[in-house]
Amino acid sequence: MNKKIGIYDVDSKIPNLALMRISAFHKAKGDEVEHYIPLLHETYDQVYASKIFDFSDGSYLRDDMILGGTGIDLKTELDPEINAFDPDYSLYDYPHSIGFAMRGCRFKCGFCVVPRKEGKAHSVSSIEKIWTQRSSNFLMLLDNDFFGNPNWKECIEEINRLKLRVNFSQGLNIRIISEKQAEALASVDFRDKSNNMPRVTFAWDNIDDEKTIMRGFKRITDVGIKPWQMQFYVLIGYNSNHDENMHRVTKIRSLGADPYVMPFDKKDLYQSRFARWVNHRATFKSVKWEDFRWDRRKFA
Repeated sequence: MNKKIGIYDVDSKIPNLALMRISAFHKAKGDEVEHYIPLLHETYDQVYASKIFDFSDGSYLRDDMILGGTGIDLKTELDPEINAFDPDYSLYDYPHSIGFAMRGCRFKCGFCVVPRKEGKAHSVSSIEKIWTQRSSNFLMLLDNDFFGNPNWKECIEEINRLKLRVNFSQGLNIRIISEKQAEALASVDFRDKSNNMPRVTFAWDNIDDEKTIMRGFKRITDVGIKPWQMQFYVLIGYNSNHDENMHRVTKIRSLGADPYVMPFDKKDLYQSRFARWVNHRATFKSVKWEDFRWDRRKFA
């Protein structure tokens, strides 16, 4: 007897790979799959729910759901049989391809759960295997440490051979990028998440990394990548003060690149306000922080 399956995506910013594979698995069995509607909970034979962020609202989650995602715990993994299915992109009506060529990371940053969840950097897929939506030449890679992949050279060759546009959604580590890796990056048609413009993202999380950031920046520009094509994630509220946050975003702006602030604590008024100021690029370029910050007493 066919089942009715509910898929509950609590907080994904992009189509959720695990949920799309679950959808493909059940559709292959002839089951009916739809996005979860809380009012119809009793009509489902099974509900799968994914929560990525621990701060997201989980008030609709229930004990009889199958739960997963980093926002639930770091140990739950997709069943290997389900994980073998290609994603069902029709669940989100998404025309492009998304996936991981590698998992894990070479580093153990205190604010990041990836090393604890996925271990050391290792290859998990070829580019061609990820590229299942062949009607689109745009591919979004979710790799947390692309150049930490032992097979990064092969991945670059595949991207170019298949003439794909690629988005490195999690950013690349500019601190340790080599000249060969910079040249490889310049050889691909990198894009922003919307596939609208050339965009490559790096990160400047620690104020003490300025020297290595600048060295990497020179390597990137030396191979022809323009500053206006670069975006830098800037983590605030973890191990930096207000002056250090301001220094990083203004330094990035002075280089001709765009900073993008990532608050460690979204509930903190200063962090949310500072992120709003910087991330609205027109405001960041035209309005001083002193005129934007609202009530400076609340940030003391």
